[in-house]
Amino acid sequence: MGDPTPPKLPAPNGWIILDKPRGLGSTQAVAAVKRNLRQGGFSKTKVGHGGTLDPLAEGVLPIALGEATKLAGRMLDASKIYEFTVKFGEETATLDTEGEVVDRSDVRPSLAEIEAVLPQFTGPIEQVPPAYSALKVDGKRAYDLARAGEVVEMKTRAVTIHSLSVRHPGEGRDPEPQGADPAKLDPGLRRGDAVNAITLTAHVSKGTYIRSLARDIARALGTCGHVTYLRRSKAGPFTETQAISLDKLNEIANGAQLSDLLLPLEAGLDDIPALHLTQTDAQAVQQGRVVSGLPQPSGLYCAMLDNVPVALVQISDGATKVVRGFNLPDVAE
Repeated sequence: MGDPTPPKLPAPNGWIILDKPRGLGSTQAVAAVKRNLRQGGFSKTKVGHGGTLDPLAEGVLPIALGEATKLAGRMLDASKIYEFTVKFGEETATLDTEGEVVDRSDVRPSLAEIEAVLPQFTGPIEQVPPAYSALKVDGKRAYDLARAGEVVEMKTRAVTIHSLSVRHPGEGRDPEPQGADPAKLDPGLRRGDAVNAITLTAHVSKGTYIRSLARDIARALGTCGHVTYLRRSKAGPFTETQAISLDKLNEIANGAQLSDLLLPLEAGLDDIPALHLTQTDAQAVQQGRVVSGLPQPSGLYCAMLDNVPVALVQISDGATKVVRGFNLPDVAE
């Protein structure tokens, strides 16, 4: 008789923050997490991501495991920070390096002109999403219609650009996949007083399309342009300092400690105050009953029993209402 199958490890709850490489789709990233958990001997785990990144984009992709998937929707609503390079002189059908060139211009703006136009794109703005996007038009994905050669009329949407600035030379990462030296970013890309490309940093609300922002900035400068590099450095509370590489993720399948890579469920709620409960009150909240007579001001709280999240609750006039319950071990006992 062979060795009995070892018992499966319990399904984990929490966040893996992946530093998604260029070329990998967000759905493929989720599949990679599932595969690694399965090969690492974990029980079947619910996995979802907190906000799609285009295959051509790289950077912070929060992946929710187990009970944290209940918070993935909040992550979709969170603001995000991107670094992106706009190359001037050519607009493409996809507004990135994938599409064919649809417009050309010999105009190249100066650094001063770029800095002068950025305030127009800061604060609440209206933008037209790219035709090559996952938005639905008449029940079909816009990119499917665009690829089929149809003219796609995208509706204007309201978004908020919290901040928008030129990323100074020498900061952050290599802005050009070809390997331009970031320390020489502006002087290296300037032609006389004109700039062929510029790398910007934008802190944006949900629903903002960086490719549309790049297109509109270029047009406002009297030229055209497209995105050659796009990196998300922050999504909601998660930053690139917390992100792990695909190689690191793949170590889980070979028995690496998941606890070293997993952030707790409440890491996705770092902007929400904790509400510490007694065992009796925690069980009441878990059963959906109201806990009243609380001194805290009205608002959203993460109800905790010791260090374990019990539920997201809304307090109104000292009484709780469960917004989202979590079924984590250590509470029900």
